[in-house]
Order: sequence, then structure tokens, then C-alpha cells
Amino acid sequence: MKWLFDVGIGNGIETVFIPEDDRGTLCVSSQVGCALDCGFCSTGRAGFNRDLSVSEIVGQLWVANRRLEEMAREGLPYRLEAASAGATPKPVTNVVMMGMGEPLNNFDRVVDAMAVMLDDHAYGLSRRRVTLSTSGVVHQLRKLAERLPVALAVSLHAPNDELRSRLMPINRTYPIAELLAACRDYLERAPRDFVTFEYVMLDGVNDAPAHARALAKLLRDVPCKLNLIPFNPFPDSGFARSKPEAISRFRDILVEAGYVATIRKTRGDDIDAACGQLAGQVVNRMRKRTVRIHREAA
Repeated sequence: MKWLFDVGIGNGIETVFIPEDDRGTLCVSSQVGCALDCGFCSTGRAGFNRDLSVSEIVGQLWVANRRLEEMAREGLPYRLEAASAGATPKPVTNVVMMGMGEPLNNFDRVVDAMAVMLDDHAYGLSRRRVTLSTSGVVHQLRKLAERLPVALAVSLHAPNDELRSRLMPINRTYPIAELLAACRDYLERAPRDFVTFEYVMLDGVNDAPAHARALAKLLRDVPCKLNLIPFNPFPDSGFARSKPEAISRFRDILVEAGYVATIRKTRGDDIDAACGQLAGQVVNRMRKRTVRIHREAA
């Protein structure tokens, strides 16, 4: 299920609810568009307009819970069963800051919004059930470890700097070695003892067995799990989804190397709600397609 929220002046953001047997996960946006311009992501193609406010971030959770509860009363199957007798849990049990935008580029507002989600007097979610997904804004990741460490997911998508820089311009500012060092440091404070690395599977680009073996070698010193994401197509992307046999072979190589590696089930692509497909409606304020990321002192 996907919502499109009007956030003014021709701008819209998208939020996605993913119901499962034991949880309900809400994918929350942090910006109107995104300035990072990752080649395989529809959000980046839309450009960037502005950061969302704390109320606009938390409001996505408020609206989702309220609407899902209404649907449950109407007899529609979006309410989770109570975990114990007499319990009435909210439909949203997990939040992932994985919607439109780079959360760490809207640092203060995202941290304040997550604090509301975690507060026992508000939504009472645990830090293990709130996940922040980042493309690797290293100086802000280090600040997050100090301010409000939650579960961490990192968009990696390549086993070397040359390929990752082609797919993700941010890698030119924060190369893989710096990113992995920050991940190792983050785990000292994180509520989980591993990082989830996300890896979108692009046919003929990053899905060869040699890429899998290089990835296994790269991550050997970082406690992690790997989430392989079949590419979700969008118009004029220039990429195609890896073939199922290539994705399975890639996973098998990682598993044989001792990693926990899963293939994300593709859901929501029929309504453009799958990973990488959120585009909303963005009045682009960027002058260029490629945006230079300025390094800040830690």
C-alpha cells in the first residue's frame, strides 16, 4: 500500500506500508526528492526540492497507523493479530527511513522524528525496530552514532570504488574504505550487532560471480548481513534486472563464504512502490543532474 502526500507547491512525497505475518513495516520519506542522483533510483531522477520537517516525517507514521486502523474496522486485512490476549498493537510495528531522500542529509529533523517514534509516550518503538538506510554520508553517520543509534542499513551496490562511483556519485566523496570504517565504529553503539548492506542486482553491471567474490572479501571485517535487491525498473533507467539464476548464484557464493545473504522479495512494483521506484512529485530546485557532495569536518 502506498500513500502520496501533498507537501505543498506542487511537491508530493510517497510512503509505503509493507504488511507481513509478524510485523507491519512503514517505509518513510525524509526529503522531497533526493540530491544524490544514484543511477538506478527513480527518486534521484526526479531531482531535489527540500528537506521534510519533523512533523512531515512523523506525520507519515501517524496517517498510516490511523488509516490502517480504519481499514481494519472496515474488515480489510491490514491489522496485525494481537501479540498477546487483549493487546491492541498499532499496525505499524517497524519503521525504515528508506523512502524518498537521503536521511542523513536531513540529519537534525530525522533524528528528532525518530526520537518521537522511539518515545514511550508517543509510538514506543524500539531502536531495533527503527532502521535508517543511508547511501554513506560518513560524517553524519558518525554523528548518528553519538546522538541516536538505531538499526543501520547501508546502500552499497558495488564491491569496488570504480563501479560504486559510477552508480553512486557520493562514493567520490566518501569511498568504500571510509564508509566501512564508519560502519565498524557505529556497531559499537548500535542496537543490533550487524549492519545490513543493500545490494541492488543490475544485469551485466554488478551481478557476476567475480563481483560476489570481491564483495565477500571486502566485507570480511564488518559484521553484516546482505540483502540482495532485484532491480525494480522505471522508465529510461538504462538498467535491467539481473536474471533470477544470476541472483541465486550471487547469493550462493556469499553464503558459501559464510555470510547471511537473502534475496528481497519484490513487492509493490505493480504500483511503483518497490525499492528504488518512489518518485512522488518534485519541483526540482537542482541546477545540475550531478550534485557535488561537500565534505564536512567530523
